[in-house]
Amino acid sequence: MNKIKVMIADDHALIREGIKKLLELEENFEIVALAGDGEQAITSIKETSPDVVLLDINMPVMNGIDCLKQIKQDYPEIKVIMLTIHEDAEYLIETINIGAEGYVLKDADVSSLVKAIQKVVQGEVYIHPTLSGILVREYKRKDKNMEDVIGNNLTKREYEVIRLISKGYNNKEIAIELFISEKTVKNHVSNIFKKIKVTDRTQAALYAIKHNITKI
Repeated sequence: MNKIKVMIADDHALIREGIKKLLELEENFEIVALAGDGEQAITSIKETSPDVVLLDINMPVMNGIDCLKQIKQDYPEIKVIMLTIHEDAEYLIETINIGAEGYVLKDADVSSLVKAIQKVVQGEVYIHPTLSGILVREYKRKDKNMEDVIGNNLTKREYEVIRLISKGYNNKEIAIELFISEKTVKNHVSNIFKKIKVTDRTQAALYAIKHNITKI
């Protein structure tokens, strides 16, 4: 199996080196570059072609938000996980809307970061579990007239599938969890996307969080 190539962009050298040493203990990861600001990150991407970029939000020269925008514009195939101290819904919503596949707090344990990297490489979205509640509260604050989730015509099984999507499960994991075939899961996912008018799993996961389907 090819190793997952990871780049770490953070303006604090101790954090960069600390994360590097922790991830190097995982046999499936290869740390291909370190960057201290957004411009260095963009240059390093051109030189090393990482699979995943761990991107801090607050950096000098070019901050993480602007760096994320450029990565998604120029290298849409690269997965980006925001690595930050901010338990802030505005930052979270903004970065996910731009296209970040993951959002992990810096005080998370290493297993959460490892899981986040593995999930986004598989095409999933990973949002630190403690932030789900913040997202729900923020969406409710912004939309007092949030539509009833029953109004979208999802079947009971489709509710189960989208709930698991919001938890970062891939199709194989959903199939195992619900005791159905992977092909059936793919059909459910396709139907869900059409019904809730989204085009990818990240948007579906955000929809589930917004409409509190994660609690069903």
